Amino acid sequence: MIKSRTLLYRFFSGVGIWVLGFGIAGAQMPDPALMHGRAIPAADLPAGTITVRVVREALSTNVVGQEVRLTVAGATRTATTDNQGRATFADLPSGAEVRAQATVNGENLVSEPIRIPASGGLRVILVAGLKSAAGRSDASTPAASPVRGSVSFSPNTRVLLEFRDDALQVFYVLEILNTGSGPVDIGGPLILDLPTGAAGAATLEGTTPNASVSGDRLTVTGPFAPGTTPVQVGFRLVYDSPTLTVEQRWPVALEQLTVALEKVGAVTMTSPQFSTVGEVNAESGTPFLLASGPAIPAGGTLSLELANLPVHSPTPRSVALALAVLIIGVGIWFAARTPARSGDAQRRLVSRRDKLLNELARLEERRHKGTLGASDETRRQRIVAELEQIYGELDETGPPGGGKDLAA
Repeated sequence: MIKSRTLLYRFFSGVGIWVLGFGIAGAQMPDPALMHGRAIPAADLPAGTITVRVVREALSTNVVGQEVRLTVAGATRTATTDNQGRATFADLPSGAEVRAQATVNGENLVSEPIRIPASGGLRVILVAGLKSAAGRSDASTPAASPVRGSVSFSPNTRVLLEFRDDALQVFYVLEILNTGSGPVDIGGPLILDLPTGAAGAATLEGTTPNASVSGDRLTVTGPFAPGTTPVQVGFRLVYDSPTLTVEQRWPVALEQLTVALEKVGAVTMTSPQFSTVGEVNAESGTPFLLASGPAIPAGGTLSLELANLPVHSPTPRSVALALAVLIIGVGIWFAARTPARSGDAQRRLVSRRDKLLNELARLEERRHKGTLGASDETRRQRIVAELEQIYGELDETGPPGGGKDLAA
């Protein structure tokens, strides 16, 4: 698995959408305890609308007919959860701070403070029984035999895309959902083939040990326990034009489609599966396009059309490479013209020249990659000047009537 280096999940300012960044620092896939009381943007909901879902211990156990209270500007509104465990509150004022509450079997559940966005709605989840669930020992429950059944990707599954030079860093934040009461055998492993062009694919920290990646294929072996099985995988998609089509076939049903794309310049994201596309800002201020859509059945394909992608001009790269080749070529030419001498001075000059050429080649490579700092650029210029001086000295140390005439 890839070792974590930056945050996996960041909350968008005032809302709390999980955003995936490359190389993730010590985070785990969302579980009920992590999701409790936090809001997720829902571009498919009308502006000023919040749905509050109440579950017991697991995401698959909805609490139906539960009264939910929403405090808005000191006033309290109430609503009752439906068959999906959701209570809906509409026409909330933009910018207002609200808090959702419910009391389940004497347990008081309270959300974090939530800020109403200017566009789109929010989804909040309240989870009852977390302490009692954590207190039960897994060893006290006998393992049940798996039965044949099916699984799906839960509504918390996300597709997240960020830009890295002329490549997209893509992350699948997957939850394999088993709504049954016991382990399920789906008749073999769950196999997900990544999109054409996927490179460097690997599972990330927090993924079930039953998941592995080989090339562009993700394999998750069963049986699948009740509830959710976390899987995180990251890969790169390299592109060389401002448009890119990404297609992903889902081996099992995807219960809700959610895709987030870092918004750079005039980049756009469209798909026939999208019902809504909005824009949200990360807490750092970075804008993201957030799209959602209905469920995709098993065997269905998500097709993304990305346009106006940032493409770096190859000219600076070509110039840098040409300059490096030219400098090395000049060095070889001068070296070929420098007669062999046994003197210590000439050997020192040749050794110094070779070291400087190697260092210059490394700096030119970093310059090509765009990682050359100001101090490195100063060093590069000094190396070029020193090489000119060395070649002049080598020419002057040639045999009488040789080096100077050639240099002239």
